Amino acid sequence: MQRFYPLLFVFLWSTGFIGAKYGLPYAEPLSFLLTRYGLVIALMLVIAYVTRAPWPASPRQWLHIAVSGILVHAFYLGGVFVAIKHGFSAGITALIVGMQPLLTGVGSGMLLGEPVSRRQWLGLGLGFVGVGLVMAGKVGDMALGPMLIPALVALLGITGGTLYQKRFCASFDLRTGSVIQFVPTALVTAVAVALFEDYRIEWTGDFIFALGWLVLVLSIGAISLLNLLIRSGSAVNVASLFYLTPPTTALIAFAVFGEKLAFTAAVGMVVAVAGVYLVAKPAR
Repeated sequence: MQRFYPLLFVFLWSTGFIGAKYGLPYAEPLSFLLTRYGLVIALMLVIAYVTRAPWPASPRQWLHIAVSGILVHAFYLGGVFVAIKHGFSAGITALIVGMQPLLTGVGSGMLLGEPVSRRQWLGLGLGFVGVGLVMAGKVGDMALGPMLIPALVALLGITGGTLYQKRFCASFDLRTGSVIQFVPTALVTAVAVALFEDYRIEWTGDFIFALGWLVLVLSIGAISLLNLLIRSGSAVNVASLFYLTPPTTALIAFAVFGEKLAFTAAVGMVVAVAGVYLVAKPAR
């Protein structure tokens, strides 16, 4: 069963862009995320209490889990949602965040002592080219502007969060660990909402559906799988899976919204899959 975790993670993670497409028209981005975090915390607290899940014994472990949560959730999700809400192309955002595996490859050697082989570097390069081909038809002529900053924040957040978690807290209980990750994430996001937004939400049917999907499928399902993958695999192998997110999102958008799928995008999907295969293929 565990061998299917990477594929399931990619599919679930990719649906996050679909959820954002449904929900963002009805809410400010950080207000949307703050509501999402509050529901996740409440739900996971109940689950942890009912199942008597263990909490970390060391204050240092609490701190490490909290820091990893702020990086992966507050910085990454906050950056992506703010960039897309304020007019940044989802294609450009995906392309920028798609540099994460390359940055992780650099950081894994220096911070984790996980050397990256030539074959893996080739795979990382192919994966990035594949993502670029998939996104080529969606980027258009949009100029890079101020919203490049939150997109870069998202890139650094997910890269730093993956490396930090692998280095300092790779293993923790997923039930209590989620609470420890999302509480400080919600606090940081609440401060940002107070500074930059008016907490505007329109409780439409589409928004409620998007919120429920992102809480249950993304914040609980996909994040739990990500934590399991970080625990059991190398940082580079886990990061390479993010190359498969834009192609999978494009396929979902094609099936759900009827968005066109160009020939270059199809070629890009094949290239991205080949790249991930080279990265994840066991060395002989």
